[in-house]
Amino acid sequence: MQVEQKMEQMLAEAVSMQATDIHLMPKTNGYLMKMRTGGQLSKSDSFSIREGERLIAYLKFTASMDIGEKRKPQSGSFRQLINGLPLSLRISTLPAVPHKESLVIRILPQEHVPSLSELTLFPYTAKKLTSLLNHSNGLILLSGPTGSGKSTTLYSMIQHCAATLNKHVIMLEDPVEKQQDSFVQIQVNEKAGITYSSGLKAILRHDPDVIMVGEIRDEETARAAVKSALTGHLVLSTIHARDADGVIGRLIELGVSRHEITQTITGITAQRLVRILCPECGTSCKEGCTQKIRQAIICELLAGQALKEVAEGRTLSTYKRLKDELRKGVAYGFITYEEWSRWHFGEEAVSEK
Repeated sequence: MQVEQKMEQMLAEAVSMQATDIHLMPKTNGYLMKMRTGGQLSKSDSFSIREGERLIAYLKFTASMDIGEKRKPQSGSFRQLINGLPLSLRISTLPAVPHKESLVIRILPQEHVPSLSELTLFPYTAKKLTSLLNHSNGLILLSGPTGSGKSTTLYSMIQHCAATLNKHVIMLEDPVEKQQDSFVQIQVNEKAGITYSSGLKAILRHDPDVIMVGEIRDEETARAAVKSALTGHLVLSTIHARDADGVIGRLIELGVSRHEITQTITGITAQRLVRILCPECGTSCKEGCTQKIRQAIICELLAGQALKEVAEGRTLSTYKRLKDELRKGVAYGFITYEEWSRWHFGEEAVSEK
């Protein structure tokens, strides 16, 4: 089988399984493919060393990555049509020993940006997130662990700004994940001189109402995002932190002062992606079920007076808000006790260290 056909077969299988990620993991005698479905990894297939290396090289080439560079991490993206469904595929590679690469594909369907009410477990969460978008300026940050749906939530909020609020939205990403016609999208290209900092400077001259920065990952990006918010624009971005309170500490680590935080931050969210029960079958979907077990977002939101107190260092909250959301999900029959335990005890273990 040709490598292109193998890739299409792999992606078709992932789509049928409603997978969000595909992992190609190097082993001593070959490569192992795993797929993440509903937040869980499951073994799917295995390849010889030659098949795995050819597949990785083809994916890197298609994503405009350097196929000869195996010693450094790389990232890229491309679009692919599978069974009539347009997909955006985000590719990430890491060097692994001995002299091999590990590759992960993030699968992002393009045909539909779900609304906040579709994403969130509770309707009031969508209303709170939507209310943040009514601000004309400030910085809104979404946090949570990898794979918690931050990017999807961010796109949904941006779509609301463009379609419902009729605002001019410009996005700066590395790489562009979902290509949409509702807003202007710019991809970071350091070789061409388009960094997060220079890109944001150019965006400010382009009369934006809302600016989206893919991720605040370093001091330069943090400073540029804060400066954009201070100039009277609404800025949305993601940041890696354990919870909403932890975002404040992360920004301080990146050189943002508490005064700038209190002047710019409009809201901070921390979200988790939880598996919810199928309304027809219960925990496990039966064969032929059209519902399928899916995931939803539970979210804690830090805004208003509570945000001000945390930003000024006067108080420090805990995981209580997220735990309350989980308990409520169990009480209403949306979440299993096992799913509650998975998050609850995991966070308890972290807090005890």
